[in-house]
Amino acid sequence: MARRRNTSSSRRSRPSRPGLRWAFAVLVVLLLGGGGFWFFGPGRSPSPRAPEPVPVRPLARPISPPKPAPSPPASESAPSDATVVATSPAVLFVPPPRPVPAAPVADSSVYPRIVANLLEAQIALARRHISSGAIDGVAGAQTAAALAAFQETAELPPTGRLDDATRARLVLTAPALATRVVEADDFAGLAPLPKTWVGKSESRALAHETILERLAERTQAHPDLLRRLNPSADWTRLTPGATLLLPVVNRSAPVAPVAHLHVRLASRSLQARATDGTLVAHCPVSIARQVDKRPVGALRVTVVVPDPNYTFDPAVFTESAEARELGRKLILPPGPNNPVGVAWIGLDRPGYGLHGTPSPEQVGRTESHGCFRLANWDARALLALVRPGLPVYVEP
Repeated sequence: MARRRNTSSSRRSRPSRPGLRWAFAVLVVLLLGGGGFWFFGPGRSPSPRAPEPVPVRPLARPISPPKPAPSPPASESAPSDATVVATSPAVLFVPPPRPVPAAPVADSSVYPRIVANLLEAQIALARRHISSGAIDGVAGAQTAAALAAFQETAELPPTGRLDDATRARLVLTAPALATRVVEADDFAGLAPLPKTWVGKSESRALAHETILERLAERTQAHPDLLRRLNPSADWTRLTPGATLLLPVVNRSAPVAPVAHLHVRLASRSLQARATDGTLVAHCPVSIARQVDKRPVGALRVTVVVPDPNYTFDPAVFTESAEARELGRKLILPPGPNNPVGVAWIGLDRPGYGLHGTPSPEQVGRTESHGCFRLANWDARALLALVRPGLPVYVEP
């Protein structure tokens, strides 16, 4: 009789197939999940899969590169943060520029611009035939009168102050200051001025004494301003070839012919006006020390003389001991140090006229013997504006 096989015990000793499948699945999970470390070993990792490139869609229009910022003036270094940073293909960020100092600069590319300070304002006014006297960058009555005259032409309230509204209209079209090399011709004719009236009458010309005096008059500046602008200059030993920083006036041509002159005694100012009353020129004047020698009313120009000589009358200079002992008149030669400067505009009142002076920085601050005294540069400019017969109105 054949033995029957015990199949039940055989099934229990052999693992079932579903169990193998589950065990294999667990192993795969361990390998692909947290078990990757021990499988690949320390310091190893699977190579990442390179991402597929994303197609870039072209823009509707090309991006224009930013315009380069203007080069800074020579005295300024280029700011290190003035770089262009690309934050995205369509957006560019440009850091704001550093503020530019308000000091005068020599780069003509920044003009026209408004004046930055009182010195530039005086120079800008002088270019418009509105003189504040000797340019010095210092506030005073003459500068206030000049600002008020400009404010009239600009239809602004005549405050006489350099306020924001005035600065906005007072524009520089060229540098107010510039360097200049002194040449040999600048020294020509310089000579000490004789101390006596007789000595002056015996001179060939009453020229400038020093290079400082000459350059100050040519630039319509106070000598102290030239000293401040050039602190290292030795004016007593200056020679040709020296480089100086000087004001630049270069007056423009008058805008209209002059119809009459007005002298205001109270403000010690002279104004030239056109037929319609438009201001053509303005400048300070000195007036007579004694009230009874100040002519008031309507006068007329009788003669216009550039570079005149001067008849010294001892009777007029009673304060001079030499004049009291001289007993005779003298003829003094022409020149900027002549008592009437570089111009004489005679009036129809004997002995009275408009003229220059050997001390232009004192105009408006000292008094004359009776005439109206102007700075030499203003007196010479007035020569080109007036003519015999021109009315001159003197107001209190």
